[in-house]
Amino acid sequence: MPKKYDHFTRKGLLTTTAVLGLAAAMMTSGIPARVQSAYADAVRVEAPSVPGFADVVEAVTPAVVSVRVKSNITPVSSDGFSLGIPGLDNLPKDHPMRRLFKDFGFGKGMGKPDQFSERDDRGAEPLQPRRARPVSQGSGFFITADGYLVTNNHVVDDGTEFSVILHDGTELDATLVGKDARTDLAVLKVDSDEDFTYVEFASDDKTRIGDWVVAVGNPFGLGGTVTAGIISARGRDIGAGPYDDFIQVDAAVNRGNSGGPTFNLQGEVIGVNTAIFSPSGGNVGIAFAIPASLADSVVADLMDDGTIERGWLGVQIQPVTDDIAESLGLAESKGALVTEPQDDSPAGKAGMESGDVVTAVDGETIKDPRDLARRIANVKPGKEVDLTVWRDGESRSISVTIEALKDVKKASVEDDSPASTNDGESLKQFGLMVKPAEDAKGLEIVSVEPESLAAERGFTQGDIIVSVNNVAVQSAKDVASAVEAASETGRKAVLFQLNTQDSNRFVALPLAKS
Repeated sequence: MPKKYDHFTRKGLLTTTAVLGLAAAMMTSGIPARVQSAYADAVRVEAPSVPGFADVVEAVTPAVVSVRVKSNITPVSSDGFSLGIPGLDNLPKDHPMRRLFKDFGFGKGMGKPDQFSERDDRGAEPLQPRRARPVSQGSGFFITADGYLVTNNHVVDDGTEFSVILHDGTELDATLVGKDARTDLAVLKVDSDEDFTYVEFASDDKTRIGDWVVAVGNPFGLGGTVTAGIISARGRDIGAGPYDDFIQVDAAVNRGNSGGPTFNLQGEVIGVNTAIFSPSGGNVGIAFAIPASLADSVVADLMDDGTIERGWLGVQIQPVTDDIAESLGLAESKGALVTEPQDDSPAGKAGMESGDVVTAVDGETIKDPRDLARRIANVKPGKEVDLTVWRDGESRSISVTIEALKDVKKASVEDDSPASTNDGESLKQFGLMVKPAEDAKGLEIVSVEPESLAAERGFTQGDIIVSVNNVAVQSAKDVASAVEAASETGRKAVLFQLNTQDSNRFVALPLAKS
C-alpha cells in the first residue's frame, strides 16, 4: 500500500513539475519554448538618425528679413468726404448727401462741421498732400555684407517706400535697385555702416528631389518663422511666365513668405519662394521657389545696372507632340516647333522657316519650348549661336545672331466676321470642307464635322490651312497628294499648318489605318 502511494505521489510530482515548467515558459515568452525556437527573429532596422535643423536655422536666420512696402494714395479733399468714391468730394457743401454723411459721423472729424475746410478761390476743396500707406509685406534675404537683398517683384512692384525689419527687430529704410517682372525677382539695398549676415546661392547639382529643405520668412507678418520639408519636384511650369522652371517644396509656405529663401542643410539658398498652390489660400504643402541658378544670374544683372537684358530669337513656337514627331519623322517628341518666324527678327534674317524644329542650341539638346525660351533669354545680345533644326526630314545647322528682347505687338484682327458657309471641296478623311482662301494663300475651312478627328484636334471654321507636311496647299488635291506622300514613306500622321486670326500653329492628324 505505501509503495502504491509512493509511486502515485512520485508520478504526480513529475507531472506537476512538467506543467509548471511549461507554464513558466509561456509566461516569460508568450509561447512555449519549443514553438518559439521554430520562428526567426522579427525584422529590426537601425534607421540613420535624422539631422535636426537647429544649427542651420541659427546660422541663416539673421540674414532673413521682413520687407514692408508703402505706396502713395490718391489725394482726397481735406474733409475726407470722398471715402474713396469718385465724385463725392465734388458735391456742393449744401448737398443733401454731404449733410447725410455729416449727420451720421462720416468724414474727417467724425462729422464735426468746424473741421470741414472752406473752398478756395476756384471753388475746389483743398487737397491733402500725398501720404504713403502700407500696401504689402513679404520676406527677403541679404546676399552681400553691405546690404544688398533679394525679394519678389510682386512684393515691391507697387511700392514707393521700402523698409526691412531685421531678425533682432531693427527697422531700416531700403531703396529699390531693380526688379524683373518676368522672373518675379527684385533687389533692394540697405545703406548702413554695419556688416550684415548674408547667404549664398547653391549650385543646381546640390538640389535633388527628396533633399531636406528649410524655409524662413515672414508669413502673415510673423517674422522669423521657420518651416521644414523636402524638395518634391523640379522643373514645374505654373503658368507664371515664359521662364517657369520652379522647384516644388512641401515646407509650409504662406502669404508673406514671398521673397524669402528656402535653404539646404548647408545653409545655401536653393530657391526664392514665390507662389503657393492653395484652393483655400493657406498652406497645403505645395509651394514653388525660383531656382537658385536663375535667381543668381538675374540678381547679378539687377545689381549691375538695375535692368535685365535678354536675348531674342523672334519666333512663335509650340511643343512637339508624339503625333507631330511622327509626322515629321523625328525619333523623339522633343524640341520646339517654329510656327512662324517674326518679320525682321534674328530668326527671319537667318533663314528659319515655319515647320522647323529647334532640337539644340550650341550642341545642347532642347527639351521643349520653355527650355528654348530660357536658353535664348540667357544669351547676351550680339552673340552668335548655332541652332540645330530639323527640316525636310534631316538635321541642319543655322547660325543666328541673337538680339535684345523687345516688346512685340500681336497683329490686330480687323475682320472677325464668320467664314462663308458655301460648299467647298471635301477632305472626308479628316471631316473637313475647304475652299481656296480669298485674301490669303492656302485653304479656308468652310465646315468641320462635329465628331471628326479634326474637330477633336481644334480645327475650326475660318481657319486657313497653309501647308501640309510643310508643302504649301491651294486645293483639296494638294492636300491629298501630301497625305499620299506621307503614307508612302510610312508616316502615321500628317502635319497641318493652320493660320487663325494672323497666328500660326501646327496640328498633327493621324492617318487612317489601312
